Amino acid sequence: MHVAIDASPTTRTRRTGTENYALQLIRHLVAIDVVNHYTLYFREDPPADLFPDVEDVHQRVLLFPRLWTHLRFAGDLWLRRPDLTFVPAHTLPRFFPGKAVVTIHDLGYKHFPDAHPVRERQYLDWSTRHSANRATMILADTHATRRDLIEFYDIPDEKIRVVYPGVDESLRPVKDEASLQAVRAKYGLPQRYLFFLSTLQPRKNVARLVRAFQQWHRDTSHTNVHLVLAGQKGWLYDESWTAGVENLIMPGYIHDEDIPALYSGALAFVFPSLFEGFGFGVVEAMQCETPVLTANTSSLPELAGDAALLVDPLDVDAIAQGIDHLVNGAALRKTLVERGKQQVKKFTWENTARQTLQVFEEVVRR
Repeated sequence: MHVAIDASPTTRTRRTGTENYALQLIRHLVAIDVVNHYTLYFREDPPADLFPDVEDVHQRVLLFPRLWTHLRFAGDLWLRRPDLTFVPAHTLPRFFPGKAVVTIHDLGYKHFPDAHPVRERQYLDWSTRHSANRATMILADTHATRRDLIEFYDIPDEKIRVVYPGVDESLRPVKDEASLQAVRAKYGLPQRYLFFLSTLQPRKNVARLVRAFQQWHRDTSHTNVHLVLAGQKGWLYDESWTAGVENLIMPGYIHDEDIPALYSGALAFVFPSLFEGFGFGVVEAMQCETPVLTANTSSLPELAGDAALLVDPLDVDAIAQGIDHLVNGAALRKTLVERGKQQVKKFTWENTARQTLQVFEEVVRR
């Protein structure tokens, strides 16, 4: 079969979870599939080493200033008529021929509409509804997203396949103290810190996390423990969330090569997000043998299993108590690390690619 894939998210320099999903899944798909033919579509020239040099994988760069998905990408699909079109990030073109598979990562804008600018929320609603209805089959990152698709858009259950994303194989626990110290020095971090990594926006619950840390820090003897909020400031970020907070460090964007050491060196990964379609940070921290505190809502309990400390993300006291349990509980941290080693085995990109390929073959055979 000939599969056309929108690979445009993979060329972004500073990739977030959705872009990394597209990159890793496409890399593993073309690595394991020696039978089918793929055309990868880009808005700009990709780096030469972005994907493996495989005989039946071709790249098409379609330069176009605006509405690339709905005009330029769609136009080429009409011209070439692939057996299947795959879009790994929500938005199928409005009009295009043939069968399609789309990945829908989450419907967070339905649960927390105020965490999104109005126009962004309206476009997410329209594009997700359109893609869910137009697709022949939908890939959902988790059962939580599957349930949301059924509830909010009345999508038939048999049209949805839950395929878990994987964890980047390059993420490994860093044990060497010199390496840990070098990365801490690069970002100006102390030896003892709690780590948060994500785009800083309302849905990530940054304000409550900071208030919980302040509350805990005020009442604790561990005055040398800092909270590290790593990541770029996103939409609707409010400076008041973090202004004047003691022992708070905001290093900004973290380079990929430094992420394993920052996870590994942390006392814990603290991620009480309000809503996640798939909380990559939770499983990444487990991969790096770091104990995890996360929320008891959306997909997060599904990902965490019994390998994380779950708290109510709306309860600042509960988050503060969770921080206290982790900082003071060496035995708890050790238990969560051991459980995390087993839990994270569920999430590999090879499994993701193989299950995705099975969906492609099922759709084309119809």
